[in-house]
Amino acid sequence: MKTLGKWLFLSLIILSSPVRAALDIVITEGVDAARPIAVIPFVWQGMGVMPEQISDVVMSDLTRSGTFKPLDDLGLPQRNISNVSQFVAKDWSSIEAEAVIMGSVKPRGNDQYLVTFDLVDLAKAQMQQGAGPRSSREYLIDSRETVITAAQFRHYGHRISDLVYEKLTGIRGAFLTHIAYVMVKHGEKSPYQLMISDYDGHNEQMLLRSAEPLMSPSWSPDGSKLAYVSFENKKSEIFIQDIYTQSRHKVTSFKGINGAPVFSPDGKKLALTLSKDGQPEIYVIDIATKALKRVTNHYAIDTEASWFPDGKSLIFTSERGGRPQIYKATLASGKVQRLTYEGEWNLGGSVAPDGRSMIFVNRTNGKFNIARMDLETHFMQVLSSTRLDESPSVAPNGTMVIYGTTHDGKQVLGAVSTDGRFKARLPAGQGEVKSPSWSPFL
Repeated sequence: MKTLGKWLFLSLIILSSPVRAALDIVITEGVDAARPIAVIPFVWQGMGVMPEQISDVVMSDLTRSGTFKPLDDLGLPQRNISNVSQFVAKDWSSIEAEAVIMGSVKPRGNDQYLVTFDLVDLAKAQMQQGAGPRSSREYLIDSRETVITAAQFRHYGHRISDLVYEKLTGIRGAFLTHIAYVMVKHGEKSPYQLMISDYDGHNEQMLLRSAEPLMSPSWSPDGSKLAYVSFENKKSEIFIQDIYTQSRHKVTSFKGINGAPVFSPDGKKLALTLSKDGQPEIYVIDIATKALKRVTNHYAIDTEASWFPDGKSLIFTSERGGRPQIYKATLASGKVQRLTYEGEWNLGGSVAPDGRSMIFVNRTNGKFNIARMDLETHFMQVLSSTRLDESPSVAPNGTMVIYGTTHDGKQVLGAVSTDGRFKARLPAGQGEVKSPSWSPFL
């Protein structure tokens, strides 16, 4: 947890090596309340075996969203259809689902595959059963086709999931996003590893390795860089590293604490915590010019800044009220106001992408849980049901939160929908995982 007085001291060995997926999402709550949807296995129109079943990726994505519940494909009335022209509405009259996804994959030679998919409005088809003969294309919500390589099957499966999610909910899908997190493999010479992966744990890559703790990665708005803190030079320093080129540069190296860097919405600044003038305070630094602006000035500890989407204000954690609570600072005026009052502690806040709510850690009766508060009404809802939850990070579409928690005595990642209905766990196959950070849209 990015708690008060807990800072990142690390020694880095820069690596870039893809490894197998280490996370596996285990759904723990909320599937029964999800909306049923049918996903037909994509039809292979070639010799041999399809490189990967795209429908498996789509089904997993929609299930993990917490919004949809794919039906068992073995019970579907039509299982070998690839487009809406083969769809027979009367065969689906007893199926309780709002839409059907179907598609095909056809080899085009030289590692090229033509993928097509149709999204059919099953609810509309069932409602119009008695209206006489109709063209099945009237039920079509969306239809796409594209050419991909074998290496792009998972990627395109996520793309289909994004399209389906947005068509059916009106909210942009976030299945093509990434997460960054710290993996700890105890017993190794350099046990701390900074990792990135697809949102579902696949295509995992190691960016940094250290003999000392790693913590709190922060994505740039374009998803190409991570900011972090390093103690490799025997003091805390903030670096920004390019994910693709591995190049990095030092941002701050002041005396005392250099911690908790977070990119501004335009990517030009970092909000961070510095103690160069005494107590830890919130500052904003221009990345290009290194111009520094002090945001808070108080005898209490101020830390864990996070930006509002408009870039004009920050929220941060402070003990100025006696216990850790979340405050808002308006950058232009310097005005500071307290936002949280419920519970014993409130800390580690992040503003939702729409700017209307914030996600944070709430401690009540000694238990740390993830909570959400409406910034207009100040209504607070506890989202998680475990007891040592920390470091929440919100998906770029605002529908899910990933966070650190414990399970069976190990640090793992948890996920919860922002309405609190859907919960999942992302344990690592080896070691422990913590300090998650969800990427922007990519």
